[in-house]
Amino acid sequence: MSSAAAAVSLPTGFSVLTTFPDLLFIPEFVFGGLVWILVASTRVAYNLLQGWVMFVSVFCFTLSTLLMCLYFCGAHGGKSSWIAVDAFYHSMAALFYLSAAVLQAYATITAHDFGTLKIYQEDIAAVVFAFLATLMYVIHKGFSLLRWKSS
Repeated sequence: MSSAAAAVSLPTGFSVLTTFPDLLFIPEFVFGGLVWILVASTRVAYNLLQGWVMFVSVFCFTLSTLLMCLYFCGAHGGKSSWIAVDAFYHSMAALFYLSAAVLQAYATITAHDFGTLKIYQEDIAAVVFAFLATLMYVIHKGFSLLRWKSS
């Protein structure tokens, strides 16, 4: 393996928590988990819209956990195909979360008059955290695509 290929390889072990953009797994978990909790704890006004938000938050939380665990144990073995998987996953997660954040914002705006202030505030918090999760996935996607391009 050349030194250029080693410079763009995926981390293993605890270096996952110290390298950028893989360090972004942590805020992705936090913000995604908060979206999941907040939407699950509110009154669901629009089943289809907020069902998609729940699907995206649970799906991305689960796949990010799986991907990070695979990185921890070094399952990628330094193969460049895993860099492509990482770039593809974060691109899809960013797109999914953007759609979920927009739909949650729409559901929050249109359901404003139907619930209590507490539910409305939880919905607003879910929107904020959904857009923050989107931002984390977009940043992770950008740097993953750069890593993929240079591999």
